[in-house]
Amino acid sequence: MKLNKTFWIIVSVLIVVLLVAAKWFGGRTEATTVQIEQANVRTIVERVSASGKIQPEVEVNITAEVSGQIIALPVKEGDQVAQGDLLVQINPDLYEAALNRAKAAANSARSNLASARAQRAQADAQFFASEKSWERTQKLFSENVLSQADFDAAQANFRTAEATLTSATETIRSAEFAISSAEASVQEAQDNLSRTTLVAPQSGTVTALVKEIGESVQGNGFTAGEVVMKVSDLSVMEVDVEVNESDIVRVSMQDAAEIEVDAYLEETFSGAVTEIGNTALNAGLNGFAMDQVTNFSVKVRLQPESYSAMLENEASVNISPFRPGMSAKVDILTRRAEDVISIPIQSVSTREKENDEEESELGVFILVDGIAEWKAVETGIQDNRYIEIKSGLNESDEVVIGPYQAVSRTLSNGDAVEVQEDSENDDE
Repeated sequence: MKLNKTFWIIVSVLIVVLLVAAKWFGGRTEATTVQIEQANVRTIVERVSASGKIQPEVEVNITAEVSGQIIALPVKEGDQVAQGDLLVQINPDLYEAALNRAKAAANSARSNLASARAQRAQADAQFFASEKSWERTQKLFSENVLSQADFDAAQANFRTAEATLTSATETIRSAEFAISSAEASVQEAQDNLSRTTLVAPQSGTVTALVKEIGESVQGNGFTAGEVVMKVSDLSVMEVDVEVNESDIVRVSMQDAAEIEVDAYLEETFSGAVTEIGNTALNAGLNGFAMDQVTNFSVKVRLQPESYSAMLENEASVNISPFRPGMSAKVDILTRRAEDVISIPIQSVSTREKENDEEESELGVFILVDGIAEWKAVETGIQDNRYIEIKSGLNESDEVVIGPYQAVSRTLSNGDAVEVQEDSENDDE
């Protein structure tokens, strides 16, 4: 009996020790260290970022419409030109000779017309005489004065005179057509001669000079000839950027833009969207290239007032601090939300719905008395750092923003958490 009593005492002590240990160790769960940030009211500006090249909004290729050797080139790259200024002179000798030949051919055609009219007048006189003779012959023949042979001869003479008159009339028409053709040749020769002199179609700057004096150019007036130079209006510049298909639907005409040019690292310029491509850049004549990224061209005009101060500080007479081909980064400001509750983007995650494990919901973890509490939220627009919260949070809520693994995967509703010190400084 004594042995059994001792056994049960030992068992009881062990049970008590195990219960205390279970309560001590099992009740203590290791808290997850997190960073938090309070939800704040901010202005959120949604952006679409893209890169591209600066180019003039208006750029004209000066091409040769006739072939020949360049004998005069009074401009050089960088020169300012006004509309109508001489840019290129092509050797006109061949075209002057062609014009002289065309004029000679036209004069010859006019002479032929005068000759044809004289022949018609002569044929008209012959026809008049034959007609009168034929009338007399018919009268005498009816009175049995003339023989049948004389009657037939008179009739033949009349018909010959009539045919000669018709022929002379058609010769005049032919000569008139020849004159029209000759005059068209003269006009063509004059046009070709005028094309040997290339003048500026607009005021601007010579931004590229492809040919030099003494070189030959090719052109035929029907297709685009060789480019001799480019004349650009540098007073209005734009950035041609490529925007991905997932972002292009958010871009609209006249959207404001912020532009950073690699050549001016500390400057930000303003702009506006002026053109949005309707067809993807990877579209070809035979359809779309499926192995390429689908981007669309968007053109953003640089606002002159955003860089006018830079021109005032320059001693040169440049009308723009930008040069065609400069690289630029563009942020298109697509939407704006004023004074809305917002939190860092990385704090938003997804979890399974409490009553439906097959569906997930968007939400955040907020700190409540050392516990991470899951809150479903409705989001709006976002910028590079913050996202708009339309519903689900209050301005005073403290939101768990990191670490990423905890927010995105491991943290659960009701988990104990420990706030990391200096989390705001680490986040910055």
